[in-house]
Amino acid sequence: MPNIAANLARVGERIAGACRRSGRDPAEVTLVAVTKLVAPAEVAELYRLGVRDFGENRVAAGLAKKTALDLPGARWHLIGHLQRNKAAEAVAGGFVSLHSVESLKLLEILGREVVRRDRRLGVFLEVNVSGEASKYGMAPDEVGEFADLAAKTPGLDLLGLMTMAPLGDDPEQARPFFRGLAKIKKTVEAETGLALPHLSMGMSGDFEVAVEEGATLVRVGTALFL
Repeated sequence: MPNIAANLARVGERIAGACRRSGRDPAEVTLVAVTKLVAPAEVAELYRLGVRDFGENRVAAGLAKKTALDLPGARWHLIGHLQRNKAAEAVAGGFVSLHSVESLKLLEILGREVVRRDRRLGVFLEVNVSGEASKYGMAPDEVGEFADLAAKTPGLDLLGLMTMAPLGDDPEQARPFFRGLAKIKKTVEAETGLALPHLSMGMSGDFEVAVEEGATLVRVGTALFL
């Protein structure tokens, strides 16, 4: 097993450092530990060390770990692309949030499922800030319409926006895209009057830059489990 305690401490120090550089309180930033392909024992170790937020890319894998580990107070986030035919399973499984809502049809299905099952689900709107054809997510000029619909859908809690920066060797290459999402957030809030309290952005290779640009949730896997 990797030295998870040392890795977690190092990630925490890096988040704190990014907060100092940007004049933020580290308490504003939630670490979501990405457990894709991670053994249950390693997830349990992170939990023992105080981590409570875990992210999975796929519904089945997330539910398998959630059920097998049964960690009191743990919050499981679904952070990967969600196929529409998996929406009912995701809602029934008790994920606290979905970070990748990128279509009106998916919003409609989720709304129907949360009402049918008398549940609530937090949602992040996934925005393709970079415009890459290979990435999921709505265009920046669609966010206001999506946000208005999400806010009006019973059972859904509109938490904020999510994006993924293009892959690159230099974390600074991600900065314009994170800054862009923060700008979109402010614009949509001003135009709609809605609150978008959270920005889910930043992964192992660029989470410090994301924090400096306003991330409130960072999705970190490799840096914790190497």
